[in-house]
Amino acid sequence: MALDFEAICVAAEAAADAARGETLPRFRRVGFETKADGSPVTEADKAAERAIRATLGAAFPDFGIRGEEYGGEAGGDRPQWLVDPIDGTIGFSRGIPLFTTLISLIDEGEPVFGLIDCPALDERYVGWKGGGCRRNGEPTRVSDESDPRRAIVSHGDPFCFELWGAMPVFERMARECALLRGYTDAFGHAQVLGGGIAAMVDLHCNAWDLAPVQVLAPEAGGRCVTLPERDGKLGVVFGNPELVETLAGWFEAG
Repeated sequence: MALDFEAICVAAEAAADAARGETLPRFRRVGFETKADGSPVTEADKAAERAIRATLGAAFPDFGIRGEEYGGEAGGDRPQWLVDPIDGTIGFSRGIPLFTTLISLIDEGEPVFGLIDCPALDERYVGWKGGGCRRNGEPTRVSDESDPRRAIVSHGDPFCFELWGAMPVFERMARECALLRGYTDAFGHAQVLGGGIAAMVDLHCNAWDLAPVQVLAPEAGGRCVTLPERDGKLGVVFGNPELVETLAGWFEAG
């Protein structure tokens, strides 16, 4: 089916606005619980996902929805929204203002629309296949820096490299990337899209964590390499195309 990306964008931004209405009033005012998988969850996560689901469901009742907190059915043949109401819940629960809300749309098994909202920073990155990437309405581009000795390179949690069996890659990054930084989660993704961080490696993630940047990085003039799935988890290397080629090659080298 032909997708109306302008309408999809309007609905997704309205859903992100609704999520802000749940997360910001609770920021630095909420405790957290621990889910069965060991990850944290707050009432803000749950309330934000309910608000997102209500908004998206009203706008596109025929689309599926799958979210981190309330699950959802397999996409089947119809487009499906993927939702992470608060990416960076640990930081959110400890008063760190770098959490994000993630909304993406999957069509025929591929991410085609992505939104990364940074509520506490009042920044929002949005785009779709063929539509470019914008931050608060202005086009963004990935960094031109391709030399790992000069580029800011970011990574997800180091223990995720261990879970992925990629500690040698992390150790090589620490040796050869002079400006290696741990800007984790989708806050790091957003900084790559804005050009501040030249590339990022993020491993052992769920589909809703990575779908937005899988769309947005190429639309910002970058490259996104999705690594072979491991134990049901995903990993990506994205950013400046030449630098991504270098970093992805380190995984192949072992």
